[in-house]
Amino acid sequence: MDEYHQMWADLGMNLEAHDGLLAVLPPLFEQVYLSQEGRPARMSYFDMVFSEIHGMRIKELVNHKKAGGTVVGCYCTYVPEELILASGGIAVGLCGGADVAPEEAAKYLPANTCALIKSALGFKLAGVCPYYESCDLLVGETTCDGKKKFYEILSDFADVYVMELPQKKNERDRKLWREEVGDLQARLEELSGKPIEAGELKKAIKVVNDKRRALLRLAGLRKTNPSVISGRDALLINQIAFNDDPRRLAVKVNELCAELEKRAAKGDSIGGATSPRILLAGCPMAIPNWKVANVIETSGAVVAMDEICTGLRYFNHLVDEGSGSVDEMLDSIAESYLDIDCAVFTPNDERVENILSLVDDYAIDGVVYAALQSCDPYTVEAYKVGKALEAKGVPMLYVETDYSDDSGQIATRVQAFLEMIR
Repeated sequence: MDEYHQMWADLGMNLEAHDGLLAVLPPLFEQVYLSQEGRPARMSYFDMVFSEIHGMRIKELVNHKKAGGTVVGCYCTYVPEELILASGGIAVGLCGGADVAPEEAAKYLPANTCALIKSALGFKLAGVCPYYESCDLLVGETTCDGKKKFYEILSDFADVYVMELPQKKNERDRKLWREEVGDLQARLEELSGKPIEAGELKKAIKVVNDKRRALLRLAGLRKTNPSVISGRDALLINQIAFNDDPRRLAVKVNELCAELEKRAAKGDSIGGATSPRILLAGCPMAIPNWKVANVIETSGAVVAMDEICTGLRYFNHLVDEGSGSVDEMLDSIAESYLDIDCAVFTPNDERVENILSLVDDYAIDGVVYAALQSCDPYTVEAYKVGKALEAKGVPMLYVETDYSDDSGQIATRVQAFLEMIR
């Protein structure tokens, strides 16, 4: 990536620290991904995107800004990508999935803050994330107390806008959320210097829905037994979906799905693990957090489906494309995004019911519930999920972890869990 050094320097990045980060990622990627047997040929695109993770896409962002566009960083699936796209912006995900500059982050955050928040702040403080440095605006949301206070700290280092996400889904909560979506529209119009027009918003809804439809097609193919794609590869695709061009990603995912459909018709499956079939539930897993999925699949099982923010929760709800005016489209966007079943909501029977449905739809043998330490919504809600699964006769393994290298300990527990299932 030597050809990108000047671009990174122009963005104001810490080149020495960044070079160190890039030296670590390729061996990890090779170990987790390229070592798999029988991978689909069309995964080569996603491998290329990862190899160019701070290169090709960042160059596209820089060129977009030079042409008068904006780049907006997001931390959650609740930030409507359609509005960003319609305002002439590009949405990029900023959640961190690795320990970066923990000493610097510790100057601002208590030790018992979840790893994702520490990582997100560490990436910014260390100057090693070109996505951060490309952004004109960062949009957060009040999904948990830790993130709410993190955004206050982050505002000392960047332009931050926070959406208030209600904690219930009653009528007054929906009204509040609809107002928040309208307020974001106004902030994005202020950023771009022009109003969001109905025609542009309608096109943006179609673009983002097409991405969702492609990812839903892939999710449907994961019902195939034996599996035609590994859970690790599906996770990688979903992670890349947060930053790649949505139109290009939809094309590439659909090309992959066409290959997988042919493999399924011929009875071809992925190499290695085929059973038991595991549902991966819990906290989001941002690049390069592949630890739990990798442990499961190298222990002789397959992650047949997932129930995480960097997975099904991200693309499961389409926005109505039949609306006419901007206000009507904002109504549809608000309604669709509030359907996402994050653990932050109370009561949250919807999420539990969805997990039980996934168990049936994907012929799941067991659930691995992976939660980040100090992530109160997901660690606490594990009790309710486990209780429902127990009543259904489905075993669940609860794994609480962070971004440290505890793969060995997790593997011991996962292997014992799989033996019990068998």
